Amino acid sequence: MNRVLYEDRRDAGRKLAQKLARYTNQRDVIVLGLPRGGVPVAFEVARALDAPLDVFLVRKLGVPGHKELAMGAIASGGVRVLNEEVVRSLGVTEQAIERVTAREQRELERRESAYRGGEPVPDVRGRTAILVDDGLATGASMKAAVDALRARDPARVVVAVPVAPPETCAQFRNEVDEVVCADTPRPFFGVGAWYRDFSQTTDSEVKALLRRANGGSPD
Repeated sequence: MNRVLYEDRRDAGRKLAQKLARYTNQRDVIVLGLPRGGVPVAFEVARALDAPLDVFLVRKLGVPGHKELAMGAIASGGVRVLNEEVVRSLGVTEQAIERVTAREQRELERRESAYRGGEPVPDVRGRTAILVDDGLATGASMKAAVDALRARDPARVVVAVPVAPPETCAQFRNEVDEVVCADTPRPFFGVGAWYRDFSQTTDSEVKALLRRANGGSPD
């Protein structure tokens, strides 16, 4: 099978930006990367579109004992989205959900402080907000981000990713104003399968990219 491979997240961002070219130089556009892996992608998108870059915090809620399997997600603003089918089929208790939520909430708050340094979340009222991640699998994290962002009254919400299964892209068409999935391979295999380098993005990389995007020193 011939796979569509991105060299790394920066390469994916440059290619994704080509699909978003109509938003170039539009003053009401803001690009929001989902940390951590979505930020290098979003950096390239923001640079190509000549748009400001910020982060939008969201954390996956992993099933106890199977952390990679998402049973939901939380995002800034107190939003929690649960995948009721996963919760029900695996018999996850309310107490277990609350324990996982509390742990991930602490990490979300830590990252909020680390990346923003006390700066407020950007004002998106009346703006076009482009939410960017390095890919979608179940879409739980992006769904939490969309719900939290909607509460801040943007004019338009766009979900943009380099790769995702077609059915996950389809589920967002009724959730947002536009969905841009650059590649929708089938079978999917997982987000990392479509990258040559899918190494973990670090907090320091996220902070450096945000500084560069905002005109500061890269280190």
